[in-house]
Amino acid sequence: MANPIWIMTSAFDTLNLDQTISKAQEIEVQGLDLCVFRRDGQRDDFVATHLDYENFGPEEATKVLGKFNKAQLRLSIGAFENLIGGDPTHRIKNQNHLLALIRIAHLLGGDENDVKVGTFVGYNHELGNQEGGFEKNLLEYQKVFSPIIKYAEDLGVTVLYENCPMEGWRSEKFSGTYNNLTGVLAARKLMYELIPSPNHGEIYDPSHDVWQHTDPVEVIQHTDMSRLKRIHVKSTRNLPDPIWGNMYPTHAVNPELAKKAGVPQPTSSWDRHHYEATLPGFGLGDSMDWRAFVNKLKEKGFVGPFEIENEAVLSKQTGKMGAIVQGCKAAVQNLAPLLYELNDEGWQYPKSEFSPLTDPSRKDIPVRTMGDF
Repeated sequence: MANPIWIMTSAFDTLNLDQTISKAQEIEVQGLDLCVFRRDGQRDDFVATHLDYENFGPEEATKVLGKFNKAQLRLSIGAFENLIGGDPTHRIKNQNHLLALIRIAHLLGGDENDVKVGTFVGYNHELGNQEGGFEKNLLEYQKVFSPIIKYAEDLGVTVLYENCPMEGWRSEKFSGTYNNLTGVLAARKLMYELIPSPNHGEIYDPSHDVWQHTDPVEVIQHTDMSRLKRIHVKSTRNLPDPIWGNMYPTHAVNPELAKKAGVPQPTSSWDRHHYEATLPGFGLGDSMDWRAFVNKLKEKGFVGPFEIENEAVLSKQTGKMGAIVQGCKAAVQNLAPLLYELNDEGWQYPKSEFSPLTDPSRKDIPVRTMGDF
């Protein structure tokens, strides 16, 4: 069985759903992970909204399923925000938005159609700054997510956590850059003990561990494979920094003092660790062995999608649609010999493995909020 390659739609934030589907067909992938961020959210980096989440019912679900079947694509949905910390007003809105996405996934067939819901957990620094702050964040996660995961389980939907530490979520004047609880495997393992439900798991992005000098192959070796449902395809080119070192982030100090001392300063809150975002096979080498990584996943029995998350400096960050498409195509071609089957036309995904989405024609259910639990 060949692993399919999908695209996370944040790369196509300037396009509507139909245009994004057209690009997916041009790039020759097998699915889309639809970003469905809040339109009134705080994030402005790599976000998109490709479903009308405020006006989504059974009719809309049938239309979406038909659209994807016609294009021979599969799908998931997601939005990645801080759900246990940050601004209290936005925190509750983010929690309620996740509940809305779980409802939408249910209407789209949920686990029956492998329609998962991607999310972050976030981090509460008011708790984190206290003694025992990490464990206090785990307990806050348990309090907030227990009803959310129970709701998902009741509706036959699985929630997936992505492992980006979101190192730029706070100003470069703060010393720490750990802003999303799920950023380390230890936290994810502890989370499953706190909420034992089978209806949550993870999307693993190896690039985040690479710049933390952690081998993704070893992470997979220690991962509970029953929890792993998606792989993000994004690379990292590590950049040596002999002045700040590679253990800790750069810190902001008085610019004049830094200039006199010859000490480089971060240009933004995201420019604090020493790496460049890339895509495998596009323009730059990267600092991980994709063949070893894929081989380990196959050895451990992973059969899920590899989702291209295009944040590459030479692709998405150029702002040019041509470069965005080129980067995605390069990633597909780079992974094809590792994931697809060889025939007379080269390494190709076997079209016979496409399985149409079923239309469950589910009855509408009310939108729920955290206040209902």
